[in-house]
Amino acid sequence: MKKQLVRFDFWLNPIFDQIIATEPTVQMQVCDFAAADDVNWAHMRQAHAYHICAARDEVPSQWQVDEAFLQRTPNLLCVSSSGAGYDPIDVQACNNHGVLVVNQSGCNADSVAEHTIGLLLSVRHRIAESDRIMRAGAYTTREDLMGYEIRGLTIGLVGVGNIGRRVARLAKAFGMRVLGHDPHLSAETLKERGVEPVSLEALVAQSDVVSVHCPRSAETLNLFNATLFSAMRPGAVFISTARGGIHDEEALAQALASGHLSGAGLDVWTVEPPAQNNPLLSMPNVAATYHTAGVTHEARRNAARMGAEQLQQVLNGHRPERLVNPEQWPTFQKRFKQLFG
Repeated sequence: MKKQLVRFDFWLNPIFDQIIATEPTVQMQVCDFAAADDVNWAHMRQAHAYHICAARDEVPSQWQVDEAFLQRTPNLLCVSSSGAGYDPIDVQACNNHGVLVVNQSGCNADSVAEHTIGLLLSVRHRIAESDRIMRAGAYTTREDLMGYEIRGLTIGLVGVGNIGRRVARLAKAFGMRVLGHDPHLSAETLKERGVEPVSLEALVAQSDVVSVHCPRSAETLNLFNATLFSAMRPGAVFISTARGGIHDEEALAQALASGHLSGAGLDVWTVEPPAQNNPLLSMPNVAATYHTAGVTHEARRNAARMGAEQLQQVLNGHRPERLVNPEQWPTFQKRFKQLFG
């Protein structure tokens, strides 16, 4: 009996399909988002593994993994996110059904870390602002676009995982002091990762730049609200390449409009893509990108290769390397044995 792997036709580096094709025990079905739901549900009901796009706004609601989805997929053993994030997956619902959740943590860490520094440089050196003025032919004097160096600034990293630790190294190369806050890591581990451990309150109070690198969860949703923005240093810069929803966009816009914050670099949005009338997009001191920090050729190839190799592990009954809910491993083993012996 072959294991059934299902994915939809979102863009995926070809190496994913190439690796899966070498696995004789796995049969993959590529579903079409545009096909009738009944057709796709017929495949989903047989699925043992589901490889899902990591970007929640690119996955129609009926194909996101929640309680209703899991009720209709009784054979499902594993849900695999195509990236480091797993926003379209309700992990608690998967726990309730004994379904493993895996991601591709670290696949795009270098890309996102580089993008983070790029956004900071764009804000402080007013690169995006200068580009817009040049394209519009709205020249005044060069001094009207005078920026600031980042050397000597203090940057505070909220989340010091695969990406945060790389940002720390890059920031130090630019001569910055690096603070870090991560409730899931010990002070000793944070020091080993190149940051000075501090509380969140101390971080926002002391940092000239606050950069967010934590996952979106119940604990981090709207973490950066009006209260936390007001606690940041006057003139500080806010950067996020994490996930939309961790910061309150309206509160951020107000902090920028009031002059309390001097700028922001944003790659993630509550709704993606953001509406054209989003006030943050009209602010000259905001450098904005469309969740592209991790969308490089290298990162996408890494994610596809890691995803395919990890699914090979799971579908052969082996413990995967990047397991989001490790407490479900014993349940998975029992279910796997019941299905495949």
